[in-house]
Amino acid sequence: MPARLRPALALLLAFAAGVAQAATVSRVEIRGLDEEMGENVRHNLSLEDAIGREVSARRLEYLLDVADDEAREALEPFGHYSPVIRVTRAGAEGALVVTVDVQPGEPVRVRERSVVIEGDGSDDRYLREEVEAFRPEVGAVLDHRVYEAGRTRITRRLAERGYFDADFLARRVEVTRAEHAADIDLRWDSGERYDMGEIHFEQTPAPVVHDRLLQRLVYWEQGEYYHQGRLDRLRRSLVGLDYFRSIDIVPRIDEAEHYEVPVDVTLVPARRDVYTAGASYGTESGPGVLLGLERRYVNMRGHKALAQLDWARFRKTATIQYRIPAFAWLDGWYTGSLQFADEQTDYIDTRRLELVASRSGQYNTQLNLVASVHALRERWAYATDVQGLEPGDPVPDPDALDIRYRYANYLYPSLRAEYIDVDNRLDPRRGIGGSLTLRGGLDSVGSDASFAQVHARASWYRGFGQTGRLIVRGELGRTFTDEVIDLAPSLRFYAGGDRSIRGYQWREVGPRIEDDSGRGAFALGAENVVTASVEYEHYFGGGPWGVAAFVDSGSAFNGRDPDWHTGVGLGARWRSPVGPVRLDIGRGLDNPDSSFTIHLNLGAEF
Repeated sequence: MPARLRPALALLLAFAAGVAQAATVSRVEIRGLDEEMGENVRHNLSLEDAIGREVSARRLEYLLDVADDEAREALEPFGHYSPVIRVTRAGAEGALVVTVDVQPGEPVRVRERSVVIEGDGSDDRYLREEVEAFRPEVGAVLDHRVYEAGRTRITRRLAERGYFDADFLARRVEVTRAEHAADIDLRWDSGERYDMGEIHFEQTPAPVVHDRLLQRLVYWEQGEYYHQGRLDRLRRSLVGLDYFRSIDIVPRIDEAEHYEVPVDVTLVPARRDVYTAGASYGTESGPGVLLGLERRYVNMRGHKALAQLDWARFRKTATIQYRIPAFAWLDGWYTGSLQFADEQTDYIDTRRLELVASRSGQYNTQLNLVASVHALRERWAYATDVQGLEPGDPVPDPDALDIRYRYANYLYPSLRAEYIDVDNRLDPRRGIGGSLTLRGGLDSVGSDASFAQVHARASWYRGFGQTGRLIVRGELGRTFTDEVIDLAPSLRFYAGGDRSIRGYQWREVGPRIEDDSGRGAFALGAENVVTASVEYEHYFGGGPWGVAAFVDSGSAFNGRDPDWHTGVGLGARWRSPVGPVRLDIGRGLDNPDSSFTIHLNLGAEF
């Protein structure tokens, strides 16, 4: 063979040998660890990148050699510094299975711990609480994730409370492997605390309300200590006004003078007028249209106006409302509203005019309070209030009826408290929410009948992983009066339908006017109500689509003995981009001939 061909032949033979010794790793098994540690080891192994790929024998040997060190490194965040690790392989060269057997061994525990804030922050009780809450504590396993979270939380807390010059004096974790012990030394110098400086509002491209109105939302004085929570509350107040589509609050720390931080608030107004339109249909109300106009800011003083019309064939409602921002005691609104309602069906003829003056106030982030005074004028008649018509008789042409109308006037105060503490108001998975309403009037003070009412609703949410959610709801209402028959229909309690007792029609449960079939035709309303619901939802793969099963029960009743009605059913769920959509099919269990009912609900839970 010519000498010049020998190097090329040697290179070719070496390449062929390398190909012949190539191997493919089919899978990597990790044994001896819980799921969390096992996943961390898996993500740290270079072998994972070789699964399903052909690698050379030299590359495979390297990956097996470094697997021990990579596994050890992945276990250290969990406090395991001395594990026993054995890496083996089995199978043909074309389909290898690599097994990593791990004995985590005794974990490292915190032997000594020094967590200290020096400087002005040493006297800050909220920072002291953060230091006392720092984990891991002495005797606990050195979990680096817990350590990092605690260190980050204190650092963030220093900034939130205005210690912008804070820095570490020491940041050290010393591990003694032989003794399975760790010593933590964490120390900050807080520096001097900054104060709130001048606040400047800018409405761009043009102002829509007076700056002095916005200044009333600033509840602190210039020179008071800095706290991020003050700015967060200001943001919530600005959002609640609903004047602006964009709110940007920027503390200018670099421009602080004499340790006072100026704050810029840039506001972009929202569209002044909001028009709404829609169509509706109800089994009781018939087809209808919904029209609305809201003016977010009527004038530079921030007043608001609203007009709404719900015009259906048998049920009509018109509402006008005017609101003025209120800042005394609690941020909220002074509201005046006037509503006209008319309902004309075969079973009831009612008209209502109600004037309401109210003052709302946001007590805190979870609790909102509303105090109001109501002036109500109501006229009504049921089918049994027709001259010569007895229960069970067919209803004649309404134009030929001689109707005995009842009239009532009421002037009464009302107090409503709404509490919401959930993780997500649009679609909560944890928390509780509810409301409590108290109202009552005296026949000697502007009302035709004396009454007192209490009405409470509550919902509890509990998520299970990413796929399940349990919802428990309850309602309780009680009227105290000796004249329930003279109480206007709008002041009575009803049960049945969506968010009440599914499987029954709207207001189907409770005292009713009977038709000629004896099965009930229209709800009279009752002095008391009680309902309860248990529902479980399951979302496929944690995605937007899910199913639900529910059991609802309750009654609207007079006296002390409720006539319990129970409905069961199944539902479909969709977490749409604009909010949850819920479609339920229910059936009442109290009558073998009960038909199925369909309930459609769109929008947020709160």
